[in-house]
Amino acid sequence: MKDKLFGFVGKHPFWVILVSLTLAFLAASGAQNLVFKSDYRVFFGKDNPQLVAYESMQNIYSKSDNVSFVVIPKDGNVFTAKHLESLKTLTKQSWQIPYSTRVDSVTNFQYTYAEEDDLIVEDLVGNTLNLDQAALAKIKAIAVKEPLLVNKIISPEGHVSVVNVSIQFPGKDLNAEVPEVSSYVKTMTEAFLQAHPDVQIHLSGMVMMNGAFTDVAMSDSATLVPLMFLIVIVFIGVLLRTISGTFATVVVIVLSIAATMGIAGWMGIFLTGPSSSAPTMILTLAVADCIHILSSMFYEMRRGVDKKTAIARSLRLNFQPILLTSVTTAIGFLSMNFSDSPPFHDLGNMVAIGVMLAFVFAITIFPALLSVLPIKVKQVSTKKHDKMEKLAEFVIEKRRLLLPVTSAIIIASALFIPKNELNDDFVKYFDTSVPYRVATDFMQAHLSGMTLLEISVQTNESSGINKPDYLRTVSDFSDWLRKQPETDHVNTITDTLKRLNKNMHGDDPAWYTLPTDQEMAAQYLLLYEMSLPYGLDLNNQLNVDKSSSKIVGTFKNMTSNELIALETKIQDWFGTHAAQYKIDIASPSLMFAHIGQRSINSMLLGTVLALLLISVILGVALKSWRFGAISLLPNLIPAGVAFGIWGLSVGQVGMSISVVIGMTLGIVVDDTVHFLSKYLHARREQKADTHTAVKYAFGHVGTALWTTTFVLVAGFIVLAQSSFSLNADMGLMTAITIFVALVVDFLFLPPLLMMLDKQKSSPSPVQSEETQQTEAPLANTTG
Repeated sequence: MKDKLFGFVGKHPFWVILVSLTLAFLAASGAQNLVFKSDYRVFFGKDNPQLVAYESMQNIYSKSDNVSFVVIPKDGNVFTAKHLESLKTLTKQSWQIPYSTRVDSVTNFQYTYAEEDDLIVEDLVGNTLNLDQAALAKIKAIAVKEPLLVNKIISPEGHVSVVNVSIQFPGKDLNAEVPEVSSYVKTMTEAFLQAHPDVQIHLSGMVMMNGAFTDVAMSDSATLVPLMFLIVIVFIGVLLRTISGTFATVVVIVLSIAATMGIAGWMGIFLTGPSSSAPTMILTLAVADCIHILSSMFYEMRRGVDKKTAIARSLRLNFQPILLTSVTTAIGFLSMNFSDSPPFHDLGNMVAIGVMLAFVFAITIFPALLSVLPIKVKQVSTKKHDKMEKLAEFVIEKRRLLLPVTSAIIIASALFIPKNELNDDFVKYFDTSVPYRVATDFMQAHLSGMTLLEISVQTNESSGINKPDYLRTVSDFSDWLRKQPETDHVNTITDTLKRLNKNMHGDDPAWYTLPTDQEMAAQYLLLYEMSLPYGLDLNNQLNVDKSSSKIVGTFKNMTSNELIALETKIQDWFGTHAAQYKIDIASPSLMFAHIGQRSINSMLLGTVLALLLISVILGVALKSWRFGAISLLPNLIPAGVAFGIWGLSVGQVGMSISVVIGMTLGIVVDDTVHFLSKYLHARREQKADTHTAVKYAFGHVGTALWTTTFVLVAGFIVLAQSSFSLNADMGLMTAITIFVALVVDFLFLPPLLMMLDKQKSSPSPVQSEETQQTEAPLANTTG
């Protein structure tokens, strides 16, 4: 079947090209169904326990998706009549944002005070035209001392303020709803700044984070993918010096990407930040197949073989290695389905499809194009020693030194693996060129971070929150939480009740305490809620039957380990001081904190299974369980060394790094398979000794492996320039792993083979001459 396929391609190249283009076009037409999902919830599976807890809390209390306008007066003082008026204007305009349900700012804060037996509830900032210096000073004094405002809505110095808008999406089509809000907010901000040039505004909040996911993905698609195309074309053209070969390679790349994205569209896959990098990965991986075929074809043509025969011989020689590397690479990427994050499932599946499509196109349309395009190759002396043969001679001569030295370096690198710490900070998913990151960093420095924990304390009893014991517990916990070094702000209903109790006792500061009677607490809350304007009720803090209340803690931007440790401390506090109450802790921050840990644990299982499957496939394909077992070392070592380097230089492992072992496992097998297959071909078919077999392997695949590695590393280094750290870290770590794989296969694997495969045979003079002929520099090819 294989010979029939190659024969048909050689005899009917134009039909092969036509059929391939037609099938690719039909597959690619599904790309019109692709939709980008920007909602941060796409990172979590439906059964993710933190997502389930968060959505449950969202159903009990009001939704907490938000947009935060961080307003900075250029004169450094919020409390002037002019700036307060502009804040009132921004607050009023914010109610017009689509799906807004609540707007909180310093101007509409519901300030309470008593007049005899009456409780007065009104906006803290009324008519700004009547504000004199005394009134402004009073407003500032109230604002910077109010626990519900300071460090959340207003900075202690009074130089930065926030207008926070709560958004409740209908959820019918978040792909349209999120961009709608994000676009409206940006347009509204531009208009506001034109009318008020004396202020600056940063945009933060969960809605803007969702928008940032879309922005960075679109930016990468517009910059990184074209840049990678350019790099691949330039590198292939310069390294191989073949215009026709470069053109045919680009055709395979384009068809592989287009067909993959189309199939993803037919399958109903959504594009997300991680999965949008699939074209970048497919682009680099598709190059490898083409370079191996070109390399062997040029080798034959330099020996005087005609082009048609050279193509056929190259396909026969490379079919099994390319098929093996494609299958093992696909298995490696499919292992990403063990990740706990759906976008990485989609990325793995899309790249696996792309790799297999690249294989199909590489053995059909690629040789068909090569057969019809003009290609000329200069014949060179077979006695000429090239760089790969010199490298082979060096490795053979220094084998007794290289094996222990490389082994020591590998072991030393592995010792740094424990220095890697599981840590994710979702704010730092974006680099400092992204406006959302700039806004959030500014908020952290001057107000509070984006890290939130929502703690629901339940009594399981209607109106149970009014009981003195419950209120005392919530108050004690809130005080304890405020004392934690990472805490910026705590929002709790007990602060409101203390203020109401003081108001109802003539605003005497001595009465800033909790009501001691259940009925009194209930009456205070009822009176207060009846006085609140529309949209500023207590539904964001209390459930409907008053059986539970929600405390919201805002913290410095913490890493996942720190946040999970704080979650544990909170649970321990309630376990010790208030075990009678059930608590739920949830937030997007907590969801992201747990996802990396869950992904690493699940990916370890997936990687082990993928490794076992790949080893079995190699054992069968190489017809040797022994060599299948030997292949484990060069396949595992690169990831180990890369993680050691990462531990020494970075030390932070997040959600994106957790999938690198699985995805690179299949890629690094490429080098091992090609080297081992050529080595075994020389040993078995030509009866060569180990030294000659190593030379044969270097001569036939050395240049191709170096070239493909160079292109792959360059491609993933480009991905590492992404402003989205999930893609950037994944790209950098993959590039390191692929480079280490080449070093291992050149300097560690050959000495290992020569040590373990000591059985030698004396090749015949003809065979000896054959095996001594190594691949001349590809720089001698033109086309």
